[in-house]
Amino acid sequence: MSDNVKYWVVIPAAGVGARMGVDKPKQYITFDNKTILEYTIDCFLHRNEIEKIVVAISSKDEYWPDMAISKNKKILTAPGGDERYQSVLNSLHALTGKANEDDWVLVHDAARPCLNQSAIDRLIKNLKMHEVGGILALPCRDTMKRVNEQGEIVKTVERQSLWHAQTPQMFKYGKLVNAIEQALQEKVIVTDESMAIERIGYQPLIIEGHHENIKITHKDDLQYLELYLDGMR
Repeated sequence: MSDNVKYWVVIPAAGVGARMGVDKPKQYITFDNKTILEYTIDCFLHRNEIEKIVVAISSKDEYWPDMAISKNKKILTAPGGDERYQSVLNSLHALTGKANEDDWVLVHDAARPCLNQSAIDRLIKNLKMHEVGGILALPCRDTMKRVNEQGEIVKTVERQSLWHAQTPQMFKYGKLVNAIEQALQEKVIVTDESMAIERIGYQPLIIEGHHENIKITHKDDLQYLELYLDGMR
Protein backbone atom coordinates (compact mmCIF):
# COMPACT_ATOMS: atom_id res chain seq x y z
CA MET A 1 0.00 0.00 0.00
CA SER A 2 1.26 3.46 -0.91
CA ASP A 3 2.53 5.78 1.79
CA ASN A 4 0.70 8.57 -0.05
CA VAL A 5 -2.74 7.36 1.00
CA LYS A 6 -4.82 10.23 2.38
CA TYR A 7 -7.66 10.42 4.86
CA TRP A 8 -10.88 12.35 4.32
CA VAL A 9 -13.92 12.85 6.55
CA VAL A 10 -17.56 13.03 5.47
CA ILE A 11 -20.24 14.32 7.84
CA PRO A 12 -23.82 14.08 6.53
CA ALA A 13 -25.62 16.95 8.28
CA ALA A 14 -28.74 17.52 6.18
CA GLY A 15 -31.21 15.88 8.58
CA VAL A 16 -33.97 17.77 10.34
CA GLY A 17 -33.94 15.72 13.55
CA ALA A 18 -37.73 15.37 13.74
CA ARG A 19 -37.59 12.86 16.61
CA MET A 20 -35.90 15.42 18.82
CA GLY A 21 -39.01 17.62 18.89
CA VAL A 22 -37.15 20.97 18.91
CA ASP A 23 -37.48 24.02 16.69
CA LYS A 24 -34.23 23.47 14.79
CA PRO A 25 -32.22 20.56 13.37
CA LYS A 26 -30.61 18.75 16.30
CA GLN A 27 -27.08 19.37 15.02
CA TYR A 28 -27.60 23.07 15.72
CA ILE A 29 -28.64 22.71 19.36
CA THR A 30 -26.14 24.77 21.34
CA PHE A 31 -24.12 24.04 24.48
CA ASP A 32 -21.74 26.71 25.80
CA ASN A 33 -22.22 28.78 22.62
CA LYS A 34 -21.16 25.86 20.45
CA THR A 35 -23.42 23.65 18.34
CA ILE A 36 -23.48 19.85 18.37
CA LEU A 37 -22.22 19.94 14.79
CA GLU A 38 -19.22 22.05 15.79
CA TYR A 39 -18.34 19.60 18.58
CA THR A 40 -18.57 16.78 16.05
CA ILE A 41 -16.36 18.53 13.49
CA ASP A 42 -13.83 19.29 16.21
CA CYS A 43 -13.29 15.55 16.67
CA PHE A 44 -11.41 15.62 13.34
CA LEU A 45 -10.48 19.24 12.64
CA HIS A 46 -7.09 19.26 14.32
CA ARG A 47 -5.91 15.78 13.33
CA ASN A 48 -2.88 16.07 11.06
CA GLU A 49 -3.70 13.07 8.87
CA ILE A 50 -7.11 14.43 7.84
CA GLU A 51 -6.94 16.27 4.50
CA LYS A 52 -10.42 17.76 4.36
CA ILE A 53 -13.79 17.43 6.07
CA VAL A 54 -16.83 17.44 3.79
CA VAL A 55 -20.08 18.51 5.46
CA ALA A 56 -23.31 17.77 3.56
CA ILE A 57 -25.86 20.52 4.18
CA SER A 58 -29.51 20.87 3.17
CA SER A 59 -30.31 23.57 0.59
CA LYS A 60 -32.80 24.93 3.14
CA ASP A 61 -30.24 25.15 5.94
CA GLU A 62 -30.25 28.68 7.37
CA TYR A 63 -27.63 28.11 10.08
CA TRP A 64 -24.51 26.69 8.40
CA PRO A 65 -23.68 29.63 6.08
CA ASP A 66 -23.43 32.01 9.05
CA MET A 67 -21.20 29.80 11.16
CA ALA A 68 -17.51 30.69 11.30
CA ILE A 69 -16.49 27.04 11.07
CA SER A 70 -18.09 26.76 7.63
CA LYS A 71 -15.34 29.10 6.33
CA ASN A 72 -12.49 26.97 7.72
CA LYS A 73 -9.99 26.06 4.98
CA LYS A 74 -10.09 22.42 6.00
CA ILE A 75 -13.86 22.18 5.43
CA LEU A 76 -15.79 21.68 2.19
CA THR A 77 -19.57 21.94 1.85
CA ALA A 78 -21.60 19.52 -0.26
CA PRO A 79 -25.35 19.48 -1.04
CA GLY A 80 -27.40 17.26 1.25
CA GLY A 81 -29.78 14.62 -0.08
CA ASP A 82 -33.19 13.37 1.01
CA GLU A 83 -31.58 10.28 2.53
CA ARG A 84 -28.35 9.95 4.48
CA TYR A 85 -26.66 7.81 1.81
CA GLN A 86 -27.46 10.43 -0.83
CA SER A 87 -25.75 13.08 1.32
CA VAL A 88 -22.74 10.80 1.69
CA LEU A 89 -22.57 10.19 -2.07
CA ASN A 90 -22.80 13.92 -2.80
CA SER A 91 -19.93 14.47 -0.38
CA LEU A 92 -17.86 11.75 -2.07
CA HIS A 93 -18.53 13.35 -5.45
CA ALA A 94 -17.27 16.66 -3.99
CA LEU A 95 -13.91 14.90 -3.57
CA THR A 96 -13.69 13.92 -7.25
CA GLY A 97 -10.25 14.93 -8.50
CA LYS A 98 -8.99 15.29 -4.92
CA ALA A 99 -9.31 11.81 -3.42
CA ASN A 100 -7.71 8.75 -4.98
CA GLU A 101 -9.36 5.32 -5.26
CA ASP A 102 -7.30 3.91 -2.39
CA ASP A 103 -7.68 6.90 -0.07
CA TRP A 104 -9.65 6.38 3.11
CA VAL A 105 -12.95 8.08 3.90
CA LEU A 106 -14.28 8.25 7.46
CA VAL A 107 -18.03 8.85 7.48
CA HIS A 108 -19.31 10.14 10.83
CA ASP A 109 -22.78 11.09 12.07
CA ALA A 110 -23.29 14.81 12.63
CA ALA A 111 -25.00 14.02 15.94
CA ARG A 112 -22.16 11.97 17.48
CA PRO A 113 -20.15 14.71 19.19
CA CYS A 114 -18.69 12.52 21.97
CA LEU A 115 -16.30 10.50 19.81
CA ASN A 116 -12.93 10.24 21.51
CA GLN A 117 -9.55 10.47 19.82
CA SER A 118 -8.37 7.04 20.91
CA ALA A 119 -11.30 5.46 19.00
CA ILE A 120 -10.24 7.26 15.83
CA ASP A 121 -6.65 6.15 16.43
CA ARG A 122 -7.81 2.57 16.89
CA LEU A 123 -9.93 2.64 13.73
CA ILE A 124 -7.11 4.01 11.56
CA LYS A 125 -4.42 1.76 13.05
CA ASN A 126 -6.43 -1.44 12.60
CA LEU A 127 -7.76 -0.68 9.12
CA LYS A 128 -4.88 1.02 7.34
CA MET A 129 -3.65 -2.28 5.86
CA HIS A 130 -7.14 -3.68 5.23
CA GLU A 131 -8.36 -3.97 1.65
CA VAL A 132 -11.90 -2.71 2.32
CA GLY A 133 -12.37 -0.99 5.68
CA GLY A 134 -14.59 -1.31 8.70
CA ILE A 135 -16.62 0.38 11.39
CA LEU A 136 -16.66 1.19 15.07
CA ALA A 137 -19.20 -0.93 16.92
CA LEU A 138 -20.06 -2.31 20.35
CA PRO A 139 -21.06 -5.88 21.21
CA CYS A 140 -24.66 -6.35 22.32
CA ARG A 141 -24.93 -6.91 26.06
CA ASP A 142 -28.67 -7.40 26.41
CA THR A 143 -30.85 -10.31 25.40
CA MET A 144 -32.22 -9.56 21.94
CA LYS A 145 -35.83 -10.20 20.91
CA ARG A 146 -37.41 -10.29 17.45
CA VAL A 147 -41.05 -9.16 17.39
CA ASN A 148 -43.91 -9.19 14.89
CA GLU A 149 -46.07 -6.27 13.74
CA GLN A 150 -48.28 -6.65 16.82
CA GLY A 151 -45.31 -6.22 19.15
CA GLU A 152 -45.31 -9.87 20.18
CA ILE A 153 -42.02 -11.71 20.68
CA VAL A 154 -41.51 -14.37 18.03
CA LYS A 155 -37.89 -15.28 18.74
CA THR A 156 -34.99 -14.73 21.09
CA VAL A 157 -31.96 -13.86 18.96
CA GLU A 158 -28.49 -15.08 19.89
CA ARG A 159 -26.58 -11.95 20.93
CA GLN A 160 -23.09 -13.44 20.79
CA SER A 161 -22.52 -12.35 17.20
CA LEU A 162 -24.53 -9.11 17.30
CA TRP A 163 -22.94 -5.67 17.44
CA HIS A 164 -24.32 -2.12 17.64
CA ALA A 165 -22.93 -0.16 14.69
CA GLN A 166 -21.40 3.25 15.41
CA THR A 167 -19.49 5.76 13.35
CA PRO A 168 -16.97 6.63 11.98
CA GLN A 169 -17.24 4.00 9.29
CA MET A 170 -14.02 3.96 7.29
CA PHE A 171 -13.77 2.64 3.73
CA LYS A 172 -11.67 2.98 0.59
CA TYR A 173 -12.91 5.94 -1.44
CA GLY A 174 -13.36 4.07 -4.73
CA LYS A 175 -15.15 1.10 -3.18
CA LEU A 176 -17.51 3.32 -1.18
CA VAL A 177 -18.47 5.43 -4.20
CA ASN A 178 -19.15 2.28 -6.22
CA ALA A 179 -21.17 0.67 -3.43
CA ILE A 180 -23.46 3.66 -2.82
CA GLU A 181 -23.91 4.35 -6.54
CA GLN A 182 -25.02 0.73 -7.02
CA ALA A 183 -27.53 1.01 -4.17
CA LEU A 184 -28.90 4.22 -5.67
CA GLN A 185 -29.23 2.67 -9.13
CA GLU A 186 -31.01 -0.37 -7.68
CA LYS A 187 -33.27 1.85 -5.54
CA VAL A 188 -32.13 0.20 -2.32
CA ILE A 189 -32.05 2.42 0.77
CA VAL A 190 -28.90 1.68 2.76
CA THR A 191 -28.90 2.79 6.38
CA ASP A 192 -25.14 3.01 6.76
CA GLU A 193 -22.01 2.78 4.66
CA SER A 194 -21.21 -0.73 5.80
CA MET A 195 -24.53 -1.98 4.44
CA ALA A 196 -23.68 -0.54 1.03
CA ILE A 197 -20.26 -2.20 1.10
CA GLU A 198 -21.73 -5.52 2.27
CA ARG A 199 -24.22 -5.50 -0.62
CA ILE A 200 -21.44 -5.70 -3.21
CA GLY A 201 -19.77 -8.67 -1.57
CA TYR A 202 -17.22 -7.22 0.86
CA GLN A 203 -16.85 -8.00 4.56
CA PRO A 204 -15.99 -4.92 6.64
CA LEU A 205 -14.00 -5.34 9.84
CA ILE A 206 -15.46 -4.59 13.27
CA ILE A 207 -13.34 -2.34 15.52
CA GLU A 208 -14.58 -1.94 19.09
CA GLY A 209 -15.90 1.57 19.75
CA HIS A 210 -16.77 3.19 23.07
CA HIS A 211 -19.98 3.73 25.04
CA GLU A 212 -19.72 7.53 25.15
CA ASN A 213 -19.99 7.67 21.36
CA ILE A 214 -23.78 7.92 21.39
CA LYS A 215 -25.93 9.40 18.66
CA ILE A 216 -27.98 12.35 19.90
CA THR A 217 -31.50 11.34 18.86
CA HIS A 218 -33.94 12.08 21.69
CA LYS A 219 -34.20 14.87 24.26
CA ASP A 220 -32.90 12.57 26.98
CA ASP A 221 -29.66 12.28 25.05
CA LEU A 222 -29.07 16.00 25.53
CA GLN A 223 -28.74 15.45 29.29
CA TYR A 224 -26.06 12.86 28.65
CA LEU A 225 -24.24 15.24 26.29
CA GLU A 226 -24.29 17.99 28.91
CA LEU A 227 -22.81 15.63 31.51
CA TYR A 228 -20.17 14.49 29.02
CA LEU A 229 -19.13 18.05 28.18
CA ASP A 230 -19.02 18.97 31.88
CA GLY A 231 -16.66 16.06 32.43
CA MET A 232 -14.40 17.30 29.61
CA ARG A 233 -13.88 20.70 31.22
